[in-house]
Amino acid sequence: MPFPWYGGSWEASQVVNHMTLRLGKAHQFLVGVYTRVSLDISLTVNPGGTDPQLDVANPDGLGQQSTDAGTVPNLKWPFSLSKTKIFPGGWTRTQDVNDLPQSKDIAAAQQHLRRGALRELHWHKVAEWGFVYSGSVLISAVDADGNYQLQQLGFGDIWYFPKGVAHTIQGLEDDNEYLLTFDDGDFNAVGVTFMVDDWLAHTPKSVIAKNFGLNETVFKNLPTTDPYILNGTITNSSVSGINPQLSGNSSFVYRTLQHPSESVPGNGGTFYKIDSTNFPISKTIAATYVTLKPGGLRELHWHPNAEEWLYFHQGQGRATVFIGNANARTFDFGPGDTAVFPDNSGHYIENTSPTDDLVWIEIYKSDRVQDISLTQWLALTPADIVANTLKIDLSVAQGLKKEKQLLIAANTTSG
Repeated sequence: MPFPWYGGSWEASQVVNHMTLRLGKAHQFLVGVYTRVSLDISLTVNPGGTDPQLDVANPDGLGQQSTDAGTVPNLKWPFSLSKTKIFPGGWTRTQDVNDLPQSKDIAAAQQHLRRGALRELHWHKVAEWGFVYSGSVLISAVDADGNYQLQQLGFGDIWYFPKGVAHTIQGLEDDNEYLLTFDDGDFNAVGVTFMVDDWLAHTPKSVIAKNFGLNETVFKNLPTTDPYILNGTITNSSVSGINPQLSGNSSFVYRTLQHPSESVPGNGGTFYKIDSTNFPISKTIAATYVTLKPGGLRELHWHPNAEEWLYFHQGQGRATVFIGNANARTFDFGPGDTAVFPDNSGHYIENTSPTDDLVWIEIYKSDRVQDISLTQWLALTPADIVANTLKIDLSVAQGLKKEKQLLIAANTTSG
C-alpha cells in the first residue's frame, strides 16, 4: 500500500526502512553486540519456541546477573512495539500506562512531521514536554491570558506547555521528529486531548458563525474527521498581540545546548539538567539529557521525589533496579526503548558498549531533578558505622568520595 505522504510511491516496507535508517529507531540485533555474555543460541537455526534476536538483545533476561532476585514487574517498553499511526503529514506512536503499567506518572510519544506538516491545533488536560532530536519545528502556543509564543526549534531544544495551553507544531525540514512526554501515564484516556476541528465538527454551525461573527457558509468545509497530522505549507506569517511574545522566565522554550552542562566529577560524560531552576515555566516535568561514555556508569543512586521515566536514544546499556525486600532485576536497553524506575528504587545505568556513547533522557513528574548518591551518603555517614555495616575496612569507608560523581568513567577502579 503506497503512503501518499512520502510522495505516493513509498510502500510499507520502505517506510519501515526509512524509519530505521534515517532515525535509528529500530534495534539492530547483531551477534556479538553484547561481548560480555556468551549465549548458546543459534541465529540461523531456530526450532521454535523462542525469538533468538530478542534473547541476544536482552541477555540479562536470561539470568545473566546472579544478583537478580525476587519479582520485579516489567519496567521496559520499546517504542518499536507501539502501534504506529500514519497520517497524511507524518506519523506518531505512543507509550502509555496500557503499554507500560508501572509508568503511572508519565506517558510519551514519538512524532514525525514532513516539511510543512502540522500537528493540528489542540490542547491537553495535562502538561506537555517536547524534545527535538531530528530536523527543526515551529511551535505556536497561546495561554489563558493571551500570552503567546511563535518559535523555531532545532536539535536539543525543548518546549513545555502547561496544562490547557493551546498549541500546534509544524515541520520545517524534509523530516522532523521529536519526543513528547506528558505528566499523566493514562494520556490516551478520553478527555485528555482536545482537537479544535473535532470540537467544531460537533458544534452547530449556527453557533460557530455567531461566535466568530461570520456567515455559516464560511465553515461549510470544516473537517468531519480528525486529521491529527495534516499536510501544509511552511508559514511565513508573523503574529502580534496585545502582549509581547513570551520570553525569559515565562518562555515555553528552553535551548538545552546553549546552556552549560552540570559538573561531572566522575568524568564519565555530560549531564544537562532541565527543571524549574533554569526553565521556570516547567513546574510539573523535570528532566535530564545524558551522554555516558563507553564503559561508563551512572552511579548508584535513587530519586527521593518521583519515579523516573527514561527514553534511550542512542547506544547500548543496562540497569539493575532494586525495589526493596530482596527484589532486583536487570534490564538491557537500546535505541527507542523506554523505561520506568519506581519511586525511590535504587539503580544504576551502565554503558555496555566499548566504543559508542549511551544517550538518554530522564523525565520526572516534579519541578526539580533530585537524586541521592549512594557514595556521597556513605561518605557523609560516620566511617565506622559504614565499615561495620558493609564489612569493609575502615580505611575504605574513610576514603569514599564526598562529592556526587554522577557519571563515572570506565577504568576508574582503585585499590
